[in-house]
Amino acid sequence: MVQETQLTHARRGTITPAMQTVAAREGLAPELVCAEVARGRMVIPANPRHTGLTPIGIGINATCKVNANIGRSPAQSDAGTELEKLAACITYGADAVMDLSTGPQLDEIRQRILAASPLPVGTVPVYQAVNNVRDVVELQPADYVRVIRTQAEQGVDFMTVHCGLLRQMLPMACRRTLGIVSRGGALMARWMVEHQAENPLYTQFDEVLEICRAHDVTLSLGDGLRPGCLADASDTAQFAELDVLGELTQRCWDAGVQVMIEGPGHVPFDQIAMNVERQMAVCKEAPFYVLGPIVCDIAPGYDHITSAIGATAAATAGAAFLCYVTPKEHLGLPDLEDVRTGIIAYKIAAHAADVARKRPGARIRDDAMAAARKAFDWEGQFALALDPARAREYFDARNSGHAGAKQHFCSMCGEQFCAVRTSALVAESLARLPQ
Repeated sequence: MVQETQLTHARRGTITPAMQTVAAREGLAPELVCAEVARGRMVIPANPRHTGLTPIGIGINATCKVNANIGRSPAQSDAGTELEKLAACITYGADAVMDLSTGPQLDEIRQRILAASPLPVGTVPVYQAVNNVRDVVELQPADYVRVIRTQAEQGVDFMTVHCGLLRQMLPMACRRTLGIVSRGGALMARWMVEHQAENPLYTQFDEVLEICRAHDVTLSLGDGLRPGCLADASDTAQFAELDVLGELTQRCWDAGVQVMIEGPGHVPFDQIAMNVERQMAVCKEAPFYVLGPIVCDIAPGYDHITSAIGATAAATAGAAFLCYVTPKEHLGLPDLEDVRTGIIAYKIAAHAADVARKRPGARIRDDAMAAARKAFDWEGQFALALDPARAREYFDARNSGHAGAKQHFCSMCGEQFCAVRTSALVAESLARLPQ
């Protein structure tokens, strides 16, 4: 039985409960949300089998959203730890999560994440397909589709599929400084070389679309050739894949399947806006989902910062969905504190872009924070902060504990040198002068 999707409903002008939820959250008219989904410029990843989901809208006319990757590796973590990471994602304001687990018990871990998550849950099915065999070369084309079906039936809301990386692009990738840095892209490339065959996700794309249509799974067309260093950014390989993703975007829409497009990677700051504009042109404004971009290659341990800089630029240029990067990027599996740090860095990037794009209500919280600072309302400042616990922790550590919350200065300047306090005194003196 063919399942109606948010896209097919929208094309008929039917405003679904999910669209109503998105409209209320975004402060938009339900009719506008419906029109954006119908146009393909907004997606609402909402598999009906994911019970307990609170739908979100991802698109240029919605607030910029943040995804947090979680998931175990074959050597580290377990289901309990990943559920703790999910709880951190919810606490610190991620809008979606992706379970990128590899290793044992993948179906069980994913099912527990889906059961516990009010956020949309995404996956990369090729990871599980490869996990089921000793070597990617052993896989048959039907194996990829089988995993996609299983995950869709579990309730996964969106899936990254590396279907735009074709055999003809492999020589281009091999001329790069770092080659292929996408895990999924590298696995698909090796399969194609060893089998001397085309990408099975491309050749079987119609079957993939049938599954996604049946379960209203949003496809995230993966950038298997995303650049992994500045030297490889904006090259012929990257843009050759993007052109194929443009073709596949139209095939998704023709099949009634929601779709968004994944983007780079490591990109010099001055090339970010061009990359966003090119994606919007090639993929007809389908939502752009970017990893970073990371704007320099020399800061391992601080790539939550190098990437948040790029994420702000990308989102200001029109990217709708940001995949966070943690301090552990390039170094190891993130822990709970890394998840927290990565989410907050990306909430800052997304919010900065919302303010820059003048989205309705984006600056309300900032203006309230300014008023709280002027009034030395420390409790109000903590409540308005993106990470209230961290703000309070830092304040209490240098300002005599909770009693310090009543004082009209902080330890940065002290009472005598506090500019806000001095400014208030200036205003009081001016008010006493004859008019």
